[in-house]
Amino acid sequence: MKLFDDIELFDEGRKRFIDFMLPGADLRLWEQFFCKDLSDRYYKILINTTPWGQRSRKMYEKVIPDPRLTAYYGGANGLEWTEHLLEIKGLVESECGICFDRVLLNYYRDGNDSVAWHSDTLPKDGKHHPIASVTFGDTRLFKIRRKTDKSITQLSIPLTHGSFLLMGASMQDLYEHHVPKTRKIVGGRINLTFRISDPSKSVYLADNKDI
Repeated sequence: MKLFDDIELFDEGRKRFIDFMLPGADLRLWEQFFCKDLSDRYYKILINTTPWGQRSRKMYEKVIPDPRLTAYYGGANGLEWTEHLLEIKGLVESECGICFDRVLLNYYRDGNDSVAWHSDTLPKDGKHHPIASVTFGDTRLFKIRRKTDKSITQLSIPLTHGSFLLMGASMQDLYEHHVPKTRKIVGGRINLTFRISDPSKSVYLADNKDI
């Protein structure tokens, strides 16, 4: 199921929709979901107005900084939503029919920034929900592998400027993902992952849409 091996071949500058038909999970991609002009605008705004920070974590008895910058909005403890983040959220929600209440921003400054293999942690209500991932900036590979069944080949998906990737709720239970470092000369990339965390909300689907 290794569909894409070459970033340049994939980024054709046109809209396209792909349903990856993963066993046991939904994974859908809207390429060029945001037009180039709008993507350029959001990238510039987010780079210049987001209060980026660098978190640290303990690994092998050492405390090391994350190889990327982050910011967190919404939910119980996040920053207050901005006008532009609400615009992006509204467009994503209108397409997928799912309402999100928080967003994590990751800023990959160059090819040395990355995120290791992982599955996202459980929200406060104890169950996984869909996650909407939006990319602005230079293309980076998004790799996905099955946690247990190694017969399922890894996916390597180039996420391009203005793309929107929707991961269904069971993705975090069955699969893990990462953004590897690259030796290619690449510029900055901002990734927004819209999430659901408010356990007081009983219904997150809008307009009777499901995934």
